[in-house]
Amino acid sequence: MEYESRKCPKRIFMDRSQLAGTFTEENLQFQRKILERSGLGEETYLPEAVLNVPPNPSMTEARKEAEIVMFGAIDELLAKTSVKPKDIGILVVNCSLFNPTPSLSAMVINHYKLRGNIQSYNLGGMGCSAGLLSIDLAKNLLQAHPNSYALVISMENITLNWYFGNDRSKLVSNCLFRMGGAAILLSNKRSDRRRSKYQLVHTVRTHKGADDKCFACVTQEEDSAGKIGVTLSKDLMAVAGDALKTNITTLGPLVLPMSEQLLFFATLVGKKLFKMKIKPYIPDFKLAFEHFCIHAGGRAVLDELEKNLQLSEWHMEPSRMTLFRFGNTSSSSLWYELAYSEAKGRIRKGDRTWQIAFGSGFKCNSAVWKALRTVNPAKEKNPWMDEIQNFPVDVPKVSSI
Repeated sequence: MEYESRKCPKRIFMDRSQLAGTFTEENLQFQRKILERSGLGEETYLPEAVLNVPPNPSMTEARKEAEIVMFGAIDELLAKTSVKPKDIGILVVNCSLFNPTPSLSAMVINHYKLRGNIQSYNLGGMGCSAGLLSIDLAKNLLQAHPNSYALVISMENITLNWYFGNDRSKLVSNCLFRMGGAAILLSNKRSDRRRSKYQLVHTVRTHKGADDKCFACVTQEEDSAGKIGVTLSKDLMAVAGDALKTNITTLGPLVLPMSEQLLFFATLVGKKLFKMKIKPYIPDFKLAFEHFCIHAGGRAVLDELEKNLQLSEWHMEPSRMTLFRFGNTSSSSLWYELAYSEAKGRIRKGDRTWQIAFGSGFKCNSAVWKALRTVNPAKEKNPWMDEIQNFPVDVPKVSSI
């Protein structure tokens, strides 16, 4: 992507928050504390409407942000693949918090003059895991429509979703979420296998929405003053951990070697059937995957998954560097992480990559990809290429502003 927005160093973030005139001094200090411990760097992006003095969020500015993100990503994708817009038969756009009329998918159809019988879908309100939901939907549609291309666009929109109130559970989102997006092209044409980078092997979806605590842990709502924001519950980490356990219980038998499956099953039977007081066995997913793309939701999420899945710093590097360089870009973060591994020259033919995303509802979704060829970084064009030599960087636990 090329960004026509502004880089937002943490000092600028704090200056603009103060100049907005809506935050108490205590909550300005609260945001400073969150930012200093967030794992974000000094070059993340925010839209003009949020950084202007005074801020000027509006439908016009939100549409402008959406166009910059979507069209920038699609232009580059079409240039890379030499696919003509009229050849695209399926379109899936996901954006959780900005759902205008006409829809974002309609904006894409209008801009690129896509064909009239296109299968078009616009997913809203589904949180940071919606990118993998979109991939799963595109996969199912491709099974019903042979010889087709599916275009998936994953993004979030900041302009109308910046919180100007003083509820701390809603202020965390301001500190973590940043501008970004990705466009992905899927094909079921035999002739495209030779030039494709990856094959989609599995998608596994877990939805815990039947549980009230899970359902309410990420909620867009008004505060006591009527200002709208996204509340992040204190139960979020526990809920995410529970959703992950359910997801890997389904994914494990599909990807793990038999030895790991037997150990996992034995401890599960011991706990459930014989009521044995033993710790649940966490399979070694490093035996199933060479690369891990864990949604860069925040430092705490990454720390927890690194510990629970027993991953190394090398495995976590794409997620941590994405959080540092781009912030939490919601559903698109997984693709920045995969692009990081490509830019580093790590993707070899036959390598397997596990993408894991969490989102409101509450959902945990997985996708497994197999590399069909070795990716040569010298031939790549992605957001990392001009600066990949500067990474990885050391990210301190506290970075004073």
